[in-house]
Amino acid sequence: MAKGSFWINKLKSWLWIFIRSVLICGISFIILYPIMIKVMIAIKDPIDMYDATVVWIPKHFTLENFKVVIEALNYPKILLNTVLLSGVVMFLQTFSCVLAGYGFSRIKFRGSGLLFGCVIFTILVPPQTIMIPTYLQYKNFDILGIVSFIQGQPLSLINSYWPFIISSALGMGLKTGLFVYIFRQFFRGIPLELEEAALVDGSGTFGTFTKIILPNAIPSVITVTLFSFVWQWNDSYFTGLILNDAKVMSSMMSTAAAQIFFYLTPPGEWVKPDPLYLSMIQNTAVLMAILPLIIMYLFVQRHFVESMERSGMVG
Repeated sequence: MAKGSFWINKLKSWLWIFIRSVLICGISFIILYPIMIKVMIAIKDPIDMYDATVVWIPKHFTLENFKVVIEALNYPKILLNTVLLSGVVMFLQTFSCVLAGYGFSRIKFRGSGLLFGCVIFTILVPPQTIMIPTYLQYKNFDILGIVSFIQGQPLSLINSYWPFIISSALGMGLKTGLFVYIFRQFFRGIPLELEEAALVDGSGTFGTFTKIILPNAIPSVITVTLFSFVWQWNDSYFTGLILNDAKVMSSMMSTAAAQIFFYLTPPGEWVKPDPLYLSMIQNTAVLMAILPLIIMYLFVQRHFVESMERSGMVG
């Protein structure tokens, strides 16, 4: 009887291992397959696109497609602008959200619950509902009438980076409500005894926060910084609303097809480029848009997974 029970438990264990392995492999394939396809197409010569025997590994390896994208889309400048904008937004958003999250977790005052409810409400409200007010706010930017008093009319911040800087510094940037919630939940998990001991030793509120609380909040800081950087990098809604010109990666991708088409069209002629080759170059442009994020994740994946486990985002 005991021997039969042993083999039944063993069979259940093997069956679970098999099911889990199939699920992991299947999900990994679904995630990696599009990227693998794009990589294989990007390093193919146009001749291989017409060769039915070439499926994965190209017969004629080339990097010419990357060169075409770099020249057609002015890729180095776009990449630099995107890295700088995402980096500045990441820093300002993390700074403002960590202060707000600490305040909501430790400082209790009349109306604090209502204010935090408003923060959660920003997560639920679709950004499309505030599209027009947001645009008009930065189109006719004025602080209590001061700008109009000085120069006679409001200041237009459209097609500049100032809307991103202002919104991130004031805690109204992209996904700010979620970041404040992450910090609040993490700070609530830190024992109050640590702060009380620091206050007894003569440390003030700001000193306690910077020397005791913030070092312990590194996991949540890593989570928020990575989320902020990646979401700003990929944002096309708010970026497309503010920036009219293709200055960053997300707005560039909306016009990439037209730019590549005109780059491949001979000057003074109206000869359409090969549709298959045009599709290959567009595919390479998409790959180059996400390639920096993939490289970044390869370096920070261990820290990111550890921070996710300790920041309250899982479990």
